[in-house]
Amino acid sequence: MNALTIFIGMVGPWQWIIIGLAILLLFGGKKLPELMKGLGGGIKEFKKATQDDEDDENKKVEEKK
Repeated sequence: MNALTIFIGMVGPWQWIIIGLAILLLFGGKKLPELMKGLGGGIKEFKKATQDDEDDENKKVEEKK
């Protein structure tokens, strides 16, 4: 985690702008919203699966009591 923090700290605002422009050039303006929608859906599914696993574990602990 420290390495990630150091890396993000070294990247300044101009570097983020350049990275954003490079992504825009690679994927284009029409594909970018689709990519972000897919990424958001993936994160949502991951959170749901994590929550379901926690709920299952809590039920098992309660049943053992």
